Amino acid sequence: MKRTVLVRNARVAAMGAVAVLLVVAGVWSSWASAQHVLLSKGREHGTLTVTGCTEEMCSGRFVPEDRGSSRSTVVIARSVAVAKGRTLPVVVKPGTDEAVRTGWAGGLHAWLPLGGALLLASLVIGGGLRMTRTAWSSAALGGALLLGTFFAL
Repeated sequence: MKRTVLVRNARVAAMGAVAVLLVVAGVWSSWASAQHVLLSKGREHGTLTVTGCTEEMCSGRFVPEDRGSSRSTVVIARSVAVAKGRTLPVVVKPGTDEAVRTGWAGGLHAWLPLGGALLLASLVIGGGLRMTRTAWSSAALGGALLLGTFFAL
């Protein structure tokens, strides 16, 4: 009897730790880009016209909003939404020439890893913790974030 309770509690603790780890990793991964979109006050804003792409990065002509900037080109991470010839509103990461897309599309794209983490965590929550309502809520939130990003881009 005591062994069964011990095993059940160990399973719940392990699955809870895995679910929390997944969500924390999703937030951590998302925050690397999301901080520049959400906390963009005082940062360099402008538009990027994509002129060329490599396997991982795209570069292009940068037109700053304040016209006081000395930079004329910036790079942005390549994604399905970044194509040659597109003009995107961006904010430049401080101290670099790397830009991040702004607005709703940029904000949702920045939180995309969290959406995937919520979907993965929902499997652990439902299967390992047997918390079906919480699992469905996590899956719905993650799925909504992924679909919102898809339609915004």
